[in-house]
Amino acid sequence: MKLDDLQAFVTLVQLQSTQQTAEKLGLTQPAVTRRVQNFEESLGVQLLDRQTKPLKPTSLGWQVYQQCQRIAGQVNELNQLVATDAPPSGVLRFGLPHTLSDTTLLPALALMQSRYPHLQLRLNSGWGDRLLGSLDQAALDAALLLAPADKIFNDALNATALGTVPLAIVTADDGEPLPATLAACYKTGWILNPDGCGFRATLARALADRGLPLTLNVEVQGVAMQLALIAAGRGLGIMPEILVKHGSPQHRVRSVPLADFAPISQLWLVHPSLPANQQAAVAVFATELAKGYHPGGDRH
Repeated sequence: MKLDDLQAFVTLVQLQSTQQTAEKLGLTQPAVTRRVQNFEESLGVQLLDRQTKPLKPTSLGWQVYQQCQRIAGQVNELNQLVATDAPPSGVLRFGLPHTLSDTTLLPALALMQSRYPHLQLRLNSGWGDRLLGSLDQAALDAALLLAPADKIFNDALNATALGTVPLAIVTADDGEPLPATLAACYKTGWILNPDGCGFRATLARALADRGLPLTLNVEVQGVAMQLALIAAGRGLGIMPEILVKHGSPQHRVRSVPLADFAPISQLWLVHPSLPANQQAAVAVFATELAKGYHPGGDRH
């Protein structure tokens, strides 16, 4: 039995895709298939039901997978002991919030390419819950998330707080009087991200606590489009305050200081157990990305 064959089996069960497994392990798809077959032959049993799509383990294969996970975890811990000083290499799959701007991402990518030239970054943007699901399913290696400060993460994940991110209620800068309370915003209605956005969920909970429904004027993904619609007087929005302060000058918008609602999100770096050298690279990348929410290194 070879550890490489065992790892190929574990990764294939996790990702349910020969192509994704090959990309993660740096192999060809035929090589992945061959390693899994070798592993089955070494045990003398069939571990995968090859009549299903995506591939799923047999009943016995699932039990073997659970045992192999523990073995792989112990091997990973062993690798961490000896890999601390080795430069990280291979593919690192990293999840990003939708609200991250290109002016933040591009310098972070340049820093990573300079400092870790043998590490290939594969980026995936999404809402927090979807990124967390990808981490749980081993489809991502790490992610930067915006979530409440009291967020409870899966015990298998390591979560590091990178600072608070004040959120702002946003309206058109048209000289009209500003609402003073969340209830006073009710008649104007909202321009929000699609369902699944944490900012939208925070707003919906706050309105529900006041016995008010969420009046959705426009549902659109993307900060630039939201700011354009808000500036045109189509409704109110909610987003990180820094995006309002440093948004495009053509979008005449302003923050609304409400007496009864001052939402704050937390920026988190979340990942499962990683080799020590990869942990260092992940921390560098996440810290650089975090500057997009905290210009000048201010962590509020």
